[in-house]
Amino acid sequence: MNLQHIPQIKHTDSGNFFLLAGPCAIEGEEMALRIAEKLVGITDNLKIPYVFKGSFKKANRSRIDSFSGIGDEKALKILRKVSETFHIPTVTDIHTNEDADKAAQYVDVLQIPAFLVRQTDLVVAAANTGKTVNLKKGQFMSPESMKHAVQKVLDCNNENVMVTDRGTMFGYQDMIVDFRGIPTMQQYASTVLDVTHSLQQPNQTAGVTGGRPDMIETVAKAGIAVGVDGIFIETHFDPANAKSDGANMLHLDYFEGLMNKLVAIRKTVNAF
Repeated sequence: MNLQHIPQIKHTDSGNFFLLAGPCAIEGEEMALRIAEKLVGITDNLKIPYVFKGSFKKANRSRIDSFSGIGDEKALKILRKVSETFHIPTVTDIHTNEDADKAAQYVDVLQIPAFLVRQTDLVVAAANTGKTVNLKKGQFMSPESMKHAVQKVLDCNNENVMVTDRGTMFGYQDMIVDFRGIPTMQQYASTVLDVTHSLQQPNQTAGVTGGRPDMIETVAKAGIAVGVDGIFIETHFDPANAKSDGANMLHLDYFEGLMNKLVAIRKTVNAF
């Protein structure tokens, strides 16, 4: 994948990793713009190619009474406003074939959730929009098996595809990252490490996913050291009260410090 195929992406010649970051879900216009403004300032200063991330709806919640969104069109219009306000690309996840065409009218990258990455019709629908497609590796899949998901996109005459590792199930209620999978998946496509989802603790008896945000820096540093192409991080200015996935998000106040460290590691890695 050539990063320059993503509209409005900046700093592609900096030698840095690229970044997909933002809130788990779009909760409203003010919160989305507030987070985007902070992240744009950080990434412009550090010359990190940046894509704003936000789900326009959450269709894979543990409980039926969990927050699922503020309305599809309303959230997608907010994503468009983020893009137009800060002149940056955006990414959102889709869950149905119909979502592909709908979301493609508003965002630049379509993301296939990990639980759905083997759904051929969904992957094909995303690929056929011509947008860049981000394939989340299923928690139940080997890195080697992701070559088939990538091939589905390529077979639709769409070469704009990336793969994101978001951890592998370890028992029933924990996730681990097998860093051996990163160079394996880089044989098939540009590879991203989803740091925050890799630290989830799913299947809790309360029906609310837990997490280990204290390990975000550790996993992110390791990913950069291994040579991952991109980093995915969900962040919020008030994770404790976020509508979705607050338990494993990085507080926005800590984002700049982490990026400074990751850029320094990347510079060292590039020297070898």
